[in-house]
Amino acid sequence: MSKMTKSQLMTYMAEKTDLSKKQTVEIFDELATIAYSEVKQNGEFVLPGFGKLVKVRRKARMGRNPATGETIKIPAKTVVKFRLAKAAKEAVA
Repeated sequence: MSKMTKSQLMTYMAEKTDLSKKQTVEIFDELATIAYSEVKQNGEFVLPGFGKLVKVRRKARMGRNPATGETIKIPAKTVVKFRLAKAAKEAVA
C-alpha cells in the first residue's frame, strides 16, 4: 500500500465528516496557518493526540565540508521541530 496523498486525505476526511471536500481543505489550510502563527509568536503549537511543533534555537558550531574535507563554521539558526505525542507513539508502535 502506498502513502496517502493530500487529495486522498481530503477526500477521506470529507466523507468521514459529512463536509464538502472544499470545506475540509479550508479547515486543514486554516489549521496550518494557525500552527505557523503560533510557533512564530509563542515558540510552540500543540496538536492534541499528535504532538507539537516547537521552535528551537541551534547554536553555532564547527562542521566539515563533505566535498573538500575543509572545516567550516556553521552559524546559529532557528529551526522548527515536531515532537510526537506519547499517545501517537504508542498507537503506531
